[in-house]
Amino acid sequence: MPLPAVFRPLRDPALALLWGGLATSAVGDQLFMVVLTWVAVAVFGTAAGYLNALQAALVLGVALLAGRWADRWQHRRLMVLADLGRAAVMLALAAVWLHLGRPPGWALVAAVVALAAGQALFRPALQAMVPEVVTVRDELPAANALLDTTDRIARLIGPGLAAMLGGILPLVHFVTLNAATFLLSALALTRIGRLRSLPAPAPQPEISVLASALHGFAVLRPFALLRYSLATTGVVFGVWYAAMFLGVPLLLKDSAGDGTAGLAGYGLVIASYGSTNLLATFVVGSMAVPRRPAGMIFGGLGLIGFGGVLMGLAGWWITGPWLLPALCITAAIGAPGGPMEDVAVAVLRQTRVPAHEQAAVMRAFLVNSNLGLLVAFLFAPRVFDAVGAAAAVTGAGAVLVVVAAVGFFGYRRAEG
Repeated sequence: MPLPAVFRPLRDPALALLWGGLATSAVGDQLFMVVLTWVAVAVFGTAAGYLNALQAALVLGVALLAGRWADRWQHRRLMVLADLGRAAVMLALAAVWLHLGRPPGWALVAAVVALAAGQALFRPALQAMVPEVVTVRDELPAANALLDTTDRIARLIGPGLAAMLGGILPLVHFVTLNAATFLLSALALTRIGRLRSLPAPAPQPEISVLASALHGFAVLRPFALLRYSLATTGVVFGVWYAAMFLGVPLLLKDSAGDGTAGLAGYGLVIASYGSTNLLATFVVGSMAVPRRPAGMIFGGLGLIGFGGVLMGLAGWWITGPWLLPALCITAAIGAPGGPMEDVAVAVLRQTRVPAHEQAAVMRAFLVNSNLGLLVAFLFAPRVFDAVGAAAAVTGAGAVLVVVAAVGFFGYRRAEG
């Protein structure tokens, strides 16, 4: 029986190793984030929320300032360095925790700094490495979809695994586990280097730090569709995160008296989103990206926004025990739009942008997305306080629909 199209790239041992390493480290990250959230609230109180803003700001800063240095490294080796650095900091945090009997605030901040810096170096290199590893060009959509599933699978199983292990494993060893997953990822990347001869880094011109920071944006000037996607990615990330990670909990909290609130209910909404999101990733990965992909990109974004509008309207119109199932259903409706947009944009970058510019362009996307997250983390609470959760979630969904509509009608004939 032939493999479904989305799984065919896994026949390549190099791609299989890359996928396995990413999946392992993604689950470790989810375990650590559960612990970080829990412990940070105990250490910092309500100020723990600013750790998210700090992480977004650091990813933004490293992506802007480290590009000139990062592009001098082979992508695989830079990823190994990022993994080893994050593992070392996680092990140091675990050692301090064991020594003191508790994690000090400065150690938690150091961990957030290390994770943010590692992400800012790792993600652009990963996107640039994918077309180097995938030898069959037609399998790029499937390969991108597979790599995309690592985070989506981790979001589904990570919280459940944390709940299962929480009763038998001391919290400090969640940090140790995360360090181990980074080491396994580094080992997988090292093995890829023995299986596949990957290109050396292209010679880099001597340019200023500012020019290097802006280089990825300049590369996209000839590509209208990618340029629009880059320009709006901060808005998309910001409003989506605000709706899902602030708006939905507030909608459930407002109905606490009706028995629909609580962490379990919120987890069910996120799981509903994650389930159709993951299934859609497998479907999209089995499809070819159209030569003019605006319909796929903005159809996906519009579907996410439509789901957000429905979630907000559910918060307005539905009360009592029906609110939770309504939020689960509306979350599941919008979720398939994520892989439609993400896979198409990734393939578009990898097939239109010259190979030696891939990492710089991905850093530009990383900069804009984290700028959007930073703004959302800092200002969304005020917006929600001013207009209410239901109106804010509805408005967030409407913003995504508008961005999608403008993109489709403005760039539907563009090829890149």
